[in-house]
Amino acid sequence: MKVFVAGATGALGRALLPQLAAAGHDVVGQTRSAAKQDLVRSLGARPVIADALDPDAVARAVAEAEPDVIVHQLTALSSIDLRHFERDFALTNRLRTEGTDHLLAAGRAVGAERFVAQSYAGWPFARTGGPVKTETDPLDPTPPAAMRTTHDAIRYLEDAVTSASWTQGMVLRYGGFYGPGTSFALEPEGEHVEAIRKRKFPVVGDGAGVWSFIHIEDAAAATVAAIERGHRGIYNVVDDDPAPVAEWLPAAASAVGAKPPRRVPRWLGRLAAGEAGAVMMTEVRGASNEKAKRELGWSLRYPSWRQGFANGLG
Repeated sequence: MKVFVAGATGALGRALLPQLAAAGHDVVGQTRSAAKQDLVRSLGARPVIADALDPDAVARAVAEAEPDVIVHQLTALSSIDLRHFERDFALTNRLRTEGTDHLLAAGRAVGAERFVAQSYAGWPFARTGGPVKTETDPLDPTPPAAMRTTHDAIRYLEDAVTSASWTQGMVLRYGGFYGPGTSFALEPEGEHVEAIRKRKFPVVGDGAGVWSFIHIEDAAAATVAAIERGHRGIYNVVDDDPAPVAEWLPAAASAVGAKPPRRVPRWLGRLAAGEAGAVMMTEVRGASNEKAKRELGWSLRYPSWRQGFANGLG
């Protein structure tokens, strides 16, 4: 198929493009930076330059590519300070709202058969009930004030994509990425690994917040499966092993050769990392991948973060 990937040079785009090319697809990779054209070519795709927030530029790029499938991987998350959560997510929120609208309009104009978009499984679920959620479980009806705009942007993207009647609109709720090119990477060292080494990534409170991880290559493989076999709806793209912070964070420290993480009370963690950080450490829920494995025929290289972390974070 002809596949148009918006956000081709992000962490997932860099893993996805080679897998799509290896599967025989004709891939066009959109990037905002002319300096990244050679990178896109090296990953197996033809580059196109377009600002995702410019509707005319997006329309031209998609019209020229004439894709069967549009893949929306647009984010702007190079560095996040949890104390300034909304500020640091502001551009990503625009990409999830305005950027989604521009890509959907362009895709409708060319009759794209499939539209696959990135969402997140890490903290949007309701913070009640069991520790692991499925795609049918509700999102948080009362997110912390510091995360509200970002929640709204995720809801907007998911509703817009899955309600587009002219295409097979799929939303992939990825878990926390680790592996090459992510914030949980050894070479080059990601910001989370650096914080763990410096013991600036503590277990806050009881560390009961449940996180779901996914190796970046497994996330890309699930995306290829959705492009080839998916149907309209939402899929959790996570590994088999949701785990509380109090369990996975010490294991991550051990994997990178760091001392065990410090432990701090919730009130102190809230002062240091803001309400968003405290919630992520103590209250968030994990996600089940049963639907994605069953309906997409997807299998994981690293079924558990334990294997991936032990392998030097992949």
